[in-house]
Amino acid sequence: MRKQTRISVLAVAAVLIAGCATVASTARQEPIQPIEPAKVANPAMVELGKKLFFDTRLSRSGGISCNFCHNLSTGGSDNLAASIGDRWQKGGINSPTVLNATLNIAQFWDGRAKDLKEQAGGPIANPAEMASTHVAAVSTLQTIPGYVAEFKQVFGAEQITIDRVTQALAAFEETLVTPNARFDKWLKGDDNAITEQEQRGYILFRDSGCVACHNGVAIGGNSFQKMGLLQPYKTAHTAQGRIDVTKKDQDRFMFKVPTLRNVELTYPYFHDGAASTLAQAVDTMGKLQLGRTFTTQENTDIVAFLKTLTGDQPSFALPHLPPSSDKTPRPDPFAKRK
Repeated sequence: MRKQTRISVLAVAAVLIAGCATVASTARQEPIQPIEPAKVANPAMVELGKKLFFDTRLSRSGGISCNFCHNLSTGGSDNLAASIGDRWQKGGINSPTVLNATLNIAQFWDGRAKDLKEQAGGPIANPAEMASTHVAAVSTLQTIPGYVAEFKQVFGAEQITIDRVTQALAAFEETLVTPNARFDKWLKGDDNAITEQEQRGYILFRDSGCVACHNGVAIGGNSFQKMGLLQPYKTAHTAQGRIDVTKKDQDRFMFKVPTLRNVELTYPYFHDGAASTLAQAVDTMGKLQLGRTFTTQENTDIVAFLKTLTGDQPSFALPHLPPSSDKTPRPDPFAKRK
């Protein structure tokens, strides 16, 4: 009886192993790879970073948070051609999505920040964005007992520094990945995850050459490419891409390729926000980057495919921010600037 039971168990195991092999063999080999859920190494730091991401007290006016321009309810962007900054100043460039930003080769359109930690400090001190300074932001946080205690818990010291602030913000932003898009499920072997039209749009997207730049897990974000490769890109916008960082003429109009994940949520498109719809963006990129004019049906099919790239959006309870103390500067968005 025991021998028969052992044989039965082995037989079941063999079937399960064979089944797993079958599932693995159905995964599709494409220039685009599925995105996986984030792995959280330090939950306490992530929670601290989440609070800082939503805290308007990092800004000079007390009215602008990171979420103001990178709204997690709208695809990690603000759906404006140029963001609104301190005292309703018009931002200098279209806000890239913060979703899946950890997969980028660098941060900002021109790649001037090497990673999320370096990027996180930029808007705080930018006069046209949060308009504070690193010293002022840290000083404000230091007056909030709840933050002092939380920084001590996470970093082992009560002293708050801009390095620790940006480290915590980056830890939170690294969790903002969006797995389980319908196209990811198709890549993993689910034939019913996308429609015939969406599959037709992907094949056209792939075979037309779009995947030369929009590939990998993030479907972009991993290279700098010239905007207007085959035809000049005409815009009144002053941004010139990587040349603003490297000062090398060959980097003129070289921009970081944006991720296409959740792209249906992150309109308008391009660094200047000139394309208000996906159809317009597809048409422009086809002509300028591929030398191809897509028919109306082809454009519709590609747009249908692009909408399959929307994954699970960040979902969590809004953080309860620690209350200010009597020493904490009170918000005054209407104060006159010297």
